[in-house]
Amino acid sequence: MAHDHAHSHVHDHGHVHDHAGHGNERKLLFAFGLTTLMLVAEAVGGIWSGSLALLADSGHMLVDALALLLAFLGARFAARPADARRTYGYGRIEVLAGFVNALTQFALVAFIVFEAVQRLFSPQPILSGVMLVVALLGLVANVVVLRTLHGHDPDDVNIAGASLHVLGDLLGSVAAVLAALAVRWLDWNWADPVLSVLVSLLILRSAWSLVRRSGHILLEGTPEGVDLAHVQRELRSVDPGIVSIHHVHVWQVTAGSRMATLHAEMAPGTGQADQARVLRAIKAMLNERWRVEHATVQFDPGPCPDEREGCGKAGRQVP
Repeated sequence: MAHDHAHSHVHDHGHVHDHAGHGNERKLLFAFGLTTLMLVAEAVGGIWSGSLALLADSGHMLVDALALLLAFLGARFAARPADARRTYGYGRIEVLAGFVNALTQFALVAFIVFEAVQRLFSPQPILSGVMLVVALLGLVANVVVLRTLHGHDPDDVNIAGASLHVLGDLLGSVAAVLAALAVRWLDWNWADPVLSVLVSLLILRSAWSLVRRSGHILLEGTPEGVDLAHVQRELRSVDPGIVSIHHVHVWQVTAGSRMATLHAEMAPGTGQADQARVLRAIKAMLNERWRVEHATVQFDPGPCPDEREGCGKAGRQVP
């Protein structure tokens, strides 16, 4: 017996995708330029003073400069409009850049720990005065860069990745200043490697957090603060004509760009005018409560015809 399942698909492709991209690009370009200038200064200062701490920090800043350049390229490509092959545009590049930036932090931590062990066993004399001056300059530069990147969208893992690198560099500069003071006034040569290890632990914690956040977005996981069961119950109460809300998916393409798809089973006899009213109410609730800017709603005039294909597995119906 043949069954005719009439579907009413109502799509809204008014996809809002504005991350203040040009502002982010300028911030990242400025941060890249200042970081590059300071890494050269620290490398020269490290060679001049004989400070492995400054040389290590200049290597740290080199990684940071590359990370900032990668973040800048990510923001630049993310601003490209959508096309026929990439209907959501290039915004996901920002997330990829943040993910790669976080991974480089793990390599950086390994390098810092290795260098710290080497310094503990092979201490060398340091011109602490030169080291202190250069370290203070690096500290000021990192404060300026971090201040420039401050205030980004909390969901923007691209800027978050760049900020993480700069924060790690800032902590490295603080450690270099403290190490220079300890060497100059207390003759504690061991202070430099010990402080380096403490800084690496802080970097490791932040890097792991960023890897989890960016990886979750890349896997199209449900955004933080969104409970699908709660979403289904709330949307079910939008209109008495809704029999059930199911097959709900909410994900994030990139920073501040949340998407949703769902099925709405309507009571028999529901007309087009009623569906249009329900559609507006569903979209309004999704946007106001969960910041979903792009929603695709499928209206089912009866039991879901996709049940055999596992419709309810990812977003099971909530009674």
